[in-house]
Amino acid sequence: MRIAGVQMDFQLADPVGNLDRMSAKLRQTRREGADLTIFPECALTGYCFNSLDEARPYAETIPGPSVQRMTEICAEIGGHVVYGLLEADGTRVFNALALVGPNGLVGSYRKTHLPFLGVDMFTDYGDRPFAVHEVDGVRIGMSICYDGGFPEPARCLTLLGADLIVLPTNWPPGAEAAAEYAINTRAMENTVYYAAVNRIGTERGVPFIGRSRICDPLGRTVSVAPHTDEAILYADVDVTRSRNKHLIRQPGLNEVNRIADRRPELYGEIVKPHFLKRPGR
Repeated sequence: MRIAGVQMDFQLADPVGNLDRMSAKLRQTRREGADLTIFPECALTGYCFNSLDEARPYAETIPGPSVQRMTEICAEIGGHVVYGLLEADGTRVFNALALVGPNGLVGSYRKTHLPFLGVDMFTDYGDRPFAVHEVDGVRIGMSICYDGGFPEPARCLTLLGADLIVLPTNWPPGAEAAAEYAINTRAMENTVYYAAVNRIGTERGVPFIGRSRICDPLGRTVSVAPHTDEAILYADVDVTRSRNKHLIRQPGLNEVNRIADRRPELYGEIVKPHFLKRPGR
């Protein structure tokens, strides 16, 4: 599978215009051979809403109007797409992703970890188990932005069989270390492909740092946009590499398997509930 990550700007509260711009980029990446195109977090809606009441009119169901539009485009030109949006579910609103192809919605994801920032100050916590979705023989897991700062989501997705983890983001200043180091680490520690796709531009005084990055199962950077300009990153996913967790550096002398070598019987402390106060909540 050839993947593309589209680092671009979006306009707050302009889903029609943002969808038009994404559609044009999707057609471009397909012309350039991409089988899966990844757009940033909240690409459809923008991110820096000041209240839930302001954001709610731009939330939609999944599937909904934008999924229908993306389905029509994928049916016309082929390929699949992942993009960020606000999901409406009754009175609740989630920061979400949709994975769409020629036959419609393949899967969706609701952001698990919420920083006190932007629309995440008001959205609901993701409430669904982690899941992996197969597209053209590649098993895809989804996370969003702040999720990438925690090892647990990527490890869960890996244990579910993910070959590729996509991380649409809205990284602001302060997230440089995540861009520079965490993405490579998540890929290396799980022996998977990991694609972080950030936005650019400034929204209500908040600049976004770009620096999108795709890493291979050894944790090496294979494509990067180390700047705040518009860019499209490309990389090829080889599932034989992501599924071979047994890495032999010197036969009989230096061999590792970061999945088989785990000691889950000692990790119980990780899953104990905590009662720490979350910032702003």
